[in-house]
Amino acid sequence: MNAPLNGTKPARASNSGDAVLDRYEPVIGLEVHCQLKTQTKLFCGCSTAFGAMPNHNTCPVCLGHPGVLPALNSEAVNFAIRFALAVGADIQETSVFARKQYFYPDLPKGYQITQYDLPYCTGGKLTLASGKTVRLIRAHLEEDAGKNVHGDESSYVDLNRAGVPLIEIVSHADIRTPEDAADYLKRLRSLVRSLEICDGNLEEGSFRCDANVSIRPRGQEKFGTRCEIKNLNSFRNIERAIKYEILRQADLLDHGQPVVQQTMLFDAASGKTHPMRSKEESHDYRYFPEPDLLPLRIDEARIQRQRETLPELPEAMARRFEEKHGLSAYDAAVLTSDKDLAGFYEAVVKRVGSAATEKIVANWVTSEYLREVNNRNWDLTNPPITADHLGELIELIGKSVISGRIAKTLFEEMAEKGPGKGPKAMVEAQGLIQVSDTSEIRNVVTKVLDANPEQLADYLGGRDKLFGFFVGQTMKVSGGKMNPQMVNDVLKELLDARRKG
Repeated sequence: MNAPLNGTKPARASNSGDAVLDRYEPVIGLEVHCQLKTQTKLFCGCSTAFGAMPNHNTCPVCLGHPGVLPALNSEAVNFAIRFALAVGADIQETSVFARKQYFYPDLPKGYQITQYDLPYCTGGKLTLASGKTVRLIRAHLEEDAGKNVHGDESSYVDLNRAGVPLIEIVSHADIRTPEDAADYLKRLRSLVRSLEICDGNLEEGSFRCDANVSIRPRGQEKFGTRCEIKNLNSFRNIERAIKYEILRQADLLDHGQPVVQQTMLFDAASGKTHPMRSKEESHDYRYFPEPDLLPLRIDEARIQRQRETLPELPEAMARRFEEKHGLSAYDAAVLTSDKDLAGFYEAVVKRVGSAATEKIVANWVTSEYLREVNNRNWDLTNPPITADHLGELIELIGKSVISGRIAKTLFEEMAEKGPGKGPKAMVEAQGLIQVSDTSEIRNVVTKVLDANPEQLADYLGGRDKLFGFFVGQTMKVSGGKMNPQMVNDVLKELLDARRKG
């Protein structure tokens, strides 16, 4: 890194990111709150649907009224088991729910039902793109809190989210760079989406991250004092927040000041972290076993039933894409980052058949298609450009019916107008069929050469780079309809003939 870690310096810091990392090693651990995609809440029958009117999806149980009793959601437990199996974790036969006591306006009971010293799952791991392994400490079931909504003059509490089931996934402090932290979260999100236990929607808060960040002098074994950055909800902001926090802590140590253990918030507008409160320890929450819930017992038969329903996981799918489709590790990782994207790619490959290579299909999906997905915020489960239509478009190129240039123009038109005619019908209706008649191409190339005598003289005098100029002029004159390879062949033939004179 030649610039500061996030382009923004703490108030007194004058060191670049490189200089900081020469002296200090970041130590990063992540806690991810993954909202489970159940129809009802963890301990009551209220809906978990996002976007309802505030405080509409509530009942006496999730509002914490006196005398009510929680009843555990069986589907949430099944989803939690699926995650544990996917990361190779140890599932405990017996686990216990506990009350985590703290006061906050969006916590109606004054405590949160979670798992503490006896979680349902311990261990597991996740492998990053770099090949590094991040070990997991645990995953545990818990209910979510509500949400505070802040206005210009007032704050409101929406308890629709209170009681929604979560698994909290806690990693060891194995991560050493902000980039690896973001990669870990992307891979974790891809995993829970492929398991169909979480929609992974960062904007709606169903996949959130707290980052524990400390630094230590290079070569030192002992960890430094950590600070926790709360509720990071975009991959970009996760990187930015961790980068700034590294610089902030380095600045304190460089000036002989201690890092104080505290909870931080990240301000995306300024790119800075700032204190929220002092960091609590476990004893501050006064945990004790939840008296209204029996211990959770998970037998081997239940685990086996969930094991039999596991889909192909992203890591295994990426290896298959490399081997079966001959893709690079990068392309395979991009295409398998989302199960719907992976399915779309394989559907296009099937539609194209032998008309184009799997690599060519991958290029179209990872470049043109994904660009439109991001720019237009398409839903990958029901994209406006279908796999059949994109496959047909690529097939038309492979069979030399249209040029790549025309194909890209058609693709933009398809993206703009949405579902409609297929590419073949569009080509026929607009008269875009590629010209592959040698004599016709020869006539156009001859006219281009005669119309540009100065460039022709320069080319014949040794400026070979002008060959591309003549290709471009020929394609421009023909409206991009001429077969590019044939244009190159004919142009070379005519220019060689003129050189020989």
